[in-house]
Amino acid sequence: MSSGLPITGAELLQPDGAAFREVLGRFATGVTIVTAVAGDEPVGMAVNSFTSVSLDPPLVLFCAARTSTTWPRIRSARRFAVNILGDHQEDVSRLFATKGADRFGSVAWHVGVSGAPLLDDVLAFVDCTIEAEHDAGDHVIVVGRVLDLGIGAECGPLLFHGGGYGRLLG
Repeated sequence: MSSGLPITGAELLQPDGAAFREVLGRFATGVTIVTAVAGDEPVGMAVNSFTSVSLDPPLVLFCAARTSTTWPRIRSARRFAVNILGDHQEDVSRLFATKGADRFGSVAWHVGVSGAPLLDDVLAFVDCTIEAEHDAGDHVIVVGRVLDLGIGAECGPLLFHGGGYGRLLG
């Protein structure tokens, strides 16, 4: 099989940063907020690169940009929660994606088993300790060992696709 076989109607692109972002932007992802407590302060960031890794032991991963100012604070906590957003929480995602915003001032939350903030009214959550970190270009792959997890709001997931938010039609 040769590389770059044409797909009917496909446009072949050079694998530069802009094309990479455009192509992978066509892959719909869920939206999560990764939270921790650094010192005495809750911290969090919007993340859409999240997935399960292993059932035994239960492991998940997310990717953090090396340029993130929040990631070093989460790293120092060694514990974090992944809050999976529901389709009614676009405003929460936008809040946590905004640099310098008071992210916890207008969002209700409580403390999970790990000590990390669990946001109220999320679709689900996974509470973890950092198991491993792996260099990955301009990001760090963070593997978490699951301590606790749960299902929250009865709703659909918030999705990110093509540079914008979406919801499942049902």
